[in-house]
Amino acid sequence: MFAFTDEQLQLRESVRRYLTDHASVRRMRELMDDPIGFDRQSYQGLFDELGIGGVHIPEEYGGAGLSYVELCIVLEEMGRALYPSPYLSSNVFAANALLLIGTAEQKAEWLPSISSGEHLATVALYEESNRSNVADIKQCVTDQSFTGTKTFVLDATVADVFIIVARDGPDPISPLRFWLARPGDANVHCAPMQSIDTTRRIGTISLENVQVERLGEATSDTNGFDRFIDFASVALANEMVGGAQWLLESSVEYANNRVQFGRPISSMQAIKHKCADLLLEIELAKSGAYRAAQAIAASDSAYPIHASIAKSAANDAYMQAAADAIQIHGGIGFTWDNDTHLWFKRAKSSQVLLGTSEIHREQLLDRLDLLEAN
Repeated sequence: MFAFTDEQLQLRESVRRYLTDHASVRRMRELMDDPIGFDRQSYQGLFDELGIGGVHIPEEYGGAGLSYVELCIVLEEMGRALYPSPYLSSNVFAANALLLIGTAEQKAEWLPSISSGEHLATVALYEESNRSNVADIKQCVTDQSFTGTKTFVLDATVADVFIIVARDGPDPISPLRFWLARPGDANVHCAPMQSIDTTRRIGTISLENVQVERLGEATSDTNGFDRFIDFASVALANEMVGGAQWLLESSVEYANNRVQFGRPISSMQAIKHKCADLLLEIELAKSGAYRAAQAIAASDSAYPIHASIAKSAANDAYMQAAADAIQIHGGIGFTWDNDTHLWFKRAKSSQVLLGTSEIHREQLLDRLDLLEAN
């Protein structure tokens, strides 16, 4: 049976308290119109006051040396608060790419500055060819040079370090690898993209004959991409269940306070059933997300299976929570003044990021078949 330790619960409480004090919904609404999209001061405070810039990064590279479980606790609280920041793109996705694939020298060069917030990094994963299938990447690196355009890049306009996912050579079946574009290259151009979710910024990056550095050794295995996607999916799933939990709590609070026909609507059977069903959906998604994080922390060889379960369950629970919350809030639920729509938009953007439920369930079946065959 899985249970959080006292230290992990204290970490959760510390992060929640900090976000309550420094990341109000009012401040988030202000940042939605800000060109940068996040509060640099409060973001740096996460590193300076809480020391969570490198939760799962080993101490030798400037991190806290904790496990993936602690990282996912932090992300769950950020998802609950809908905290706008480049933490997911820089301290999770980019850091994971370096940890999973980078050489010791590359880790020593980049992880300390990412952990401290000195550098903001992101992973450029999507292009026109792989919007529906994250692995269907066509663009390639030839002779250590990359030319192409990546879309839906998280925090593209604020990042100064880009990790590009591209094929190693022009052959369409050549392996997918990670390539680092160093800061300050004049041939890297960034532009913002409009998104349904203005609390999480995305953009495009265009590169023309940019010299890139391969992450890892030339002889490194070709499974790094799959590992990266699984680790990223688990991280995102934990962030998503945090958002779903907030939607449930806000719905129950509203139902207890909203009086109709002389009594709180929470006493009405239809509302009771909706909240009860949603609670079960979210608890199921939490179990999947927590189990997947624990599998990664324990180096469980079955973590890919748990990753697929976690992301598909989180997709369903978050979207269901968002839809039910709007219904429970009634006529005010879909208005701009009500905060529910902010979480609804995050739920929708997160649902398609790194794969929909259908994609992950198909992947799960393939992985189970492979497990039985072995």
